[in-house]
Amino acid sequence: MADATLLACDWGTTNLRAWTLDGRGSVVAQRDFPLGVSKLAPGEAAQRFEAEVRSALNARRLPAILCGMVGSNIGWTTAPYANCPAGLDDLARNLTAVADEVCIVPGLRCDGIAGGPDVMRGEETQIVGWLAQHPDRQVGRHLLCHPGTHAKWVLIDEGRIVRFVTAMTGELFAVMSQHSLLKSDAPPDDDDAFDEGLAAAGAGDALAARLFTARARVVGGKADAETTPSYLSGLLIGAEVASTPQLLGVTPERVALLGDATLCDRYRRALTRAGVEAETFDGEAAAVAGLFALGGRA
Repeated sequence: MADATLLACDWGTTNLRAWTLDGRGSVVAQRDFPLGVSKLAPGEAAQRFEAEVRSALNARRLPAILCGMVGSNIGWTTAPYANCPAGLDDLARNLTAVADEVCIVPGLRCDGIAGGPDVMRGEETQIVGWLAQHPDRQVGRHLLCHPGTHAKWVLIDEGRIVRFVTAMTGELFAVMSQHSLLKSDAPPDDDDAFDEGLAAAGAGDALAARLFTARARVVGGKADAETTPSYLSGLLIGAEVASTPQLLGVTPERVALLGDATLCDRYRRALTRAGVEAETFDGEAAAVAGLFALGGRA
């Protein structure tokens, strides 16, 4: 096994995932830590990183590169946003050094849909990693969707992120499933109810009115309340898929889905129903590739 040359970390709000990588970007070792920045006191990130992360991965002397919420105002330090359009070299030029040979990747900022900015932090590393994995992705225009709590729809042109739009679909699903009349502990795993929700989403307009169908189908019809989470998931994802690309001025024929396989599969199902070709790519592999590519330019 080759020796490790880089410590790479995706450090989010609730969890930290770390890898040591060799000179070709292959993973030598990997560990997860329950050290999300939301759980740490001010100044604690640096201390825990040195005492626990480096030690656990035998990486005390390795240069390190970190991405995610560790660079936010609740993280180690604020890594200022880089402005779109931006690619790998633009991110590399805006890395924030926080210690000797320790850098944090900046987030990205673009013009939003309501006159103010839109932002991402962490997803940019996966996106440039996805681009770095295959040279043909550096050419032409691509539409990429990164599902999650705050889903990102990203327009890429000639290897650079031109613009993106954030949809709070995952957070909206969580809030409504836990704190509304639609609350339920049932898992959202009923494919028939999910497809029913996709159909109810229509063109994604009048979402507040469409959402009430999740209640009415149970209390005024014959639907089982246990199917509500699946129906709600389909309705929200269907509305997002139907309407969000238009905010980027795109009518998609093909979408690259990047992230968790289970969640990407739900988006693929929605896109396929809408007549759009979709292919899923592993988010963790893209994160590793992005951190390695940026580490080489640090």
